[in-house]
Order: sequence, then structure tokens, then C-alpha cells
Amino acid sequence: MSAEDKPKKPGFFARLAAGLKRSSTQITESVAAVFTKRRLDQAALDELEELLIAADLGAPAAARTVQRLAKDRFDKEVTDEEVRQALAAVVAETLAPLEKPLDLSGPAPRVVLFAGVNGSGKTTTLGKIAAGLKRDGGKVLIAAGDTFRAAAIEQLSVWGERAGVPVVKRELGADAAGLAYEAVERAKREGFDTVLIDTAGRLQTKAMLMDELKKIVRVIGKVVPDAPHHCVLVLDGTVGGNAVSQAEAFLEAANVTGVIMTKLDGTAKGGALVQVGEKFALPIHYIGVGEGVDDLQPFSAAAFARAIAGLDAEGGV
Repeated sequence: MSAEDKPKKPGFFARLAAGLKRSSTQITESVAAVFTKRRLDQAALDELEELLIAADLGAPAAARTVQRLAKDRFDKEVTDEEVRQALAAVVAETLAPLEKPLDLSGPAPRVVLFAGVNGSGKTTTLGKIAAGLKRDGGKVLIAAGDTFRAAAIEQLSVWGERAGVPVVKRELGADAAGLAYEAVERAKREGFDTVLIDTAGRLQTKAMLMDELKKIVRVIGKVVPDAPHHCVLVLDGTVGGNAVSQAEAFLEAANVTGVIMTKLDGTAKGGALVQVGEKFALPIHYIGVGEGVDDLQPFSAAAFARAIAGLDAEGGV
């Protein structure tokens, strides 16, 4: 995907705002209920802080929003739009340093591992990225390395067929590290630009997960010494603050280099991305706001902040 250009295409903000509607509606309705020409006293600030924490934005971002308002508006009348403008500014400032495209430049093949719990949207996200890279002229190879789930292998097979991208796969229960080695070796031999490797997400067996990821990293490094070039963690936006514990578990198991958050269209917990960004300071590559390939969008902190605060792209409501 042309990561730097995509967010600027017409229709991106509309898709983002629609995807984050549940999150923004929860926030805007709560803020409007509290701040309809109300004086900004300490009770109002406390109430605002509580509702922002309840919207899964996390205590630090909620506190900074309250402090920003209190600095200029304390003991004055404040509108709900002013509150949402302050919230958008805080979210944008928090996440802007983490806005980073997935950089696949460098000597081929570039190797990317995808990690995440079962059900996070990891396999589908990998398929969407593969389809986008192929559409933009890349030569892409997929490795169906989640060999513990038949559904994952089938999903990637469908994505591969749909996008015209070959898929390296083995029988259910096969050695994932061996499959990854085979895929990277083939990519090097046949001149592929990129290898996207799915991995298992069995957090209930964290020790096994850690051992498997380490083994995958070790064996592909024998083919391409500096591989993997990225280990992308795919987080499920519908789990709210639990995304933080998901991230913690995988950071223990692998050298995670960046984050993608999915399913933001199906939740009122989109603020969890702020919590994850605040705690781990990992680059955010993409967010998923729908089922289509074009609904996986390169992350824009400014657009995300305005959409989640219920503001339009230019500064109005």
C-alpha cells in the first residue's frame, strides 16, 4: 500500500469517522450531557475525567484533557465543542509521535511477522496488507504460520487466491518455524519483495508461544541474517483496556516493532488505542475500520483524534 498517500485520499476521513462512530457517539453524548453551557468548576472537571476514563482513553490522557481545559477555562462557561476540541488536541499530541508507516524498503526480501491473540483480526489484516502490496505492484509471498488453526490457513488461502499472491502452507499441526524457513528461503530464491508470516496466538500457553516465536525468528535469521525486519502486533479494538494486557503478553514473547489495531468500527472502546500508545510508545502502522481492503488505513493521529472526538476533518463539528 502507498502508506504515505492513502490517508489523504478523498473519503478516508468519512470512513474513519463512520468506523469510530460508536466510540465518538459515546464520548460526544456524555460530554454534551455534562457541558451544555456549564461553568467549568472542579465538580465538572472531575465528572469529565471520569467519563473519559470510562471511554477507555486511560487516566493519563483524561487527566491531560482536564488540565488543558482548566488552564484557560476554569470557572468560565464551556461548551461541549470546546471540551471535544481539547480532547482531540490531547489525543493527537499523544499519538502523533507514533504515526509511522510500515516501511518495507531495503534489500529484498523484507520479512514481516504478524503476532496477536486468536480472534484479533491478525490473519485478515495480513491478507489485506498482502492484497494492497500486490495491487501496488509488489511481489508478495504469504506464509500460513498459524498451523494450529485450520481457519487461519483457509483464510490466508482465500486471501492469496483473491489477490493473486502465493501462500506457503502445510498440514494442520505442522512445525511453524520450518514453514517460515521454507517461505523465506523461497522468497530469497524466487525474488519476492516481501514475506508476510502469520503466527499462532495461543496466549493460554504463553511459554509455548514465546518458544515458538523465538524459534521462528532464529530459523529465518539463518536465511536472511537481519530478518524479521518487523514484528507487527495486531490488537483487537473491541476489548478496550484489555488491549494493554494483550500487548504486554506479546512484548514478553517477541521483539514487537509496531502495532495495528483492528475492529474499531465494531466498538465503543476505540480510545484503547490511546492507552496502548501511551503505555508502550510503539509505532502505529494501520487501523482497521471495516471489512474491506480499503478500510485498513495507514494511521493518522490527527484524523483519529478528530474522529474519536466527534469533530469533522477541518475543525467543525
